[in-house]
Amino acid sequence: MKAIIPAAGYATRLYPLTENKPKPLLTVGGKPMVDHIIEKILELGVVDQIYIVTNDKFYQNFVDWQEGFTCSIPIKVINDGTKSNDDRLGAIGDKVLVMKQENIDDEILDISGDNLFNFSLKEMYKFFQEKKSETIGLYDVKTIELAQKLGVCGIDNENVITDFVEKGENPPSTLASIGVYMYPRGTVKLFKQYIDEGNKPDQPGLFLIWLYKKKNIYGYSFDKPDETWYDIGSLDQYKAANVDYGTPLSDEVEEK
Repeated sequence: MKAIIPAAGYATRLYPLTENKPKPLLTVGGKPMVDHIIEKILELGVVDQIYIVTNDKFYQNFVDWQEGFTCSIPIKVINDGTKSNDDRLGAIGDKVLVMKQENIDDEILDISGDNLFNFSLKEMYKFFQEKKSETIGLYDVKTIELAQKLGVCGIDNENVITDFVEKGENPPSTLASIGVYMYPRGTVKLFKQYIDEGNKPDQPGLFLIWLYKKKNIYGYSFDKPDETWYDIGSLDQYKAANVDYGTPLSDEVEEK
């Protein structure tokens, strides 16, 4: 299995924190968010290569980070060549770039670079192996107000995805996609088909909206009381995560 961490966003909503630093390198609990993500990847014991895809603006930041980071499996940082929000490839476009450039023909673990969660992915991987189909990690955000801001799934009694809405006014549930996806080997060709058909390369949920109408894909819910997930898309979420991880920030946050 190969892991892809899309990290090519510009995170303008978190300025000035992310004006000169990519969001995945912001610290939570005393270390960059991407460190936490990689720990969860390594815990699985099935991934043999990690690809981090970033943009030209933040490529050197990740190169510098990698020089001081020790990992038991290879990590490759890929520059998608974009320089601003205006020419970005989008989360789907970046994944397709990595798959094509690296000739990936394997199962894929796709984890968004602004994710922070405290649970293991082992049970999700076991479920993925049983279903042998695309599997989406889900987390119940409890309220419609939060669900309206996220990609949200509807699932049936067999955990098959029956609906998927990106930031809609009437979400089908409060089960949010947490930006953790497991894809079988054949999904690489489906990503190519999606792009070749002229579909939008931006939000990752758009590919899943296209896909669930063609075949059965599944949702795996993380629902234990002690399981927490943060989508670091705002300063409030960033501060809340740091409180939870024991490193509360001051009201006037300054990232050096």
